[in-house]
Amino acid sequence: MLVLVVDSSTPAVTAALAEVSADGVAVRASRCTVDARAHGELLAPQVDAVLADVGARPADLTAIVAGLGPGPFTGLRVGLVTAATMGQVLGVPTYGVCSLDGLGHPAAAGEPVLAASDARRREIYWAVYDGAGQRLVGPEVAAPAVVAQRARDLAVSVAVGDGAHRYADVLGLPVRDEPRYPAPLALARLAAPRIRAGAPGETLTPLYLRRPDAVAATGHKPVLP
Repeated sequence: MLVLVVDSSTPAVTAALAEVSADGVAVRASRCTVDARAHGELLAPQVDAVLADVGARPADLTAIVAGLGPGPFTGLRVGLVTAATMGQVLGVPTYGVCSLDGLGHPAAAGEPVLAASDARRREIYWAVYDGAGQRLVGPEVAAPAVVAQRARDLAVSVAVGDGAHRYADVLGLPVRDEPRYPAPLALARLAAPRIRAGAPGETLTPLYLRRPDAVAATGHKPVLP
């Protein structure tokens, strides 16, 4: 089963094609460009590129997997709108996965791990995973100093993700080089049981965790003559 995977919850704009079979999951093509200001411009061409890489058409897709965030409002909605629209047009199910799981799950190595992405405003989105990659706490958003204390309480010994790199001095944890951004293979693996079972498609509900930076005006200023 050929599955499209998209994630736009971080500055990394990611599109990939994964093959899901009874034996496992393999990524057949992938594109990832780090640009926090160009999610809308990059994602659709990257979807076209990964399809071309394997000689496939959109009609060949069995399902679509999307990272649900948490992430900044503008970038995150690009991936979710793209996935939802393609799923509706193609008549294929869409499945959501917490984007932090795409960091914490592949980083699991027998010890608790902190997965963190940059939330701006001097905060990070974070979650903690056990040694088997199961999420124990989160997703949440908080200042790095608050997360550092929570990580100590949970006996976390290592961190991953762009947010962990950015605030390594505050977190006080060793930071692994990879994964830095949500891994499409991990997102596909986490959705694979639902794909194999032919589970009904899901509404892709974003994990914003806080209000968007830009809000609509609540009133009109008076116009002076």
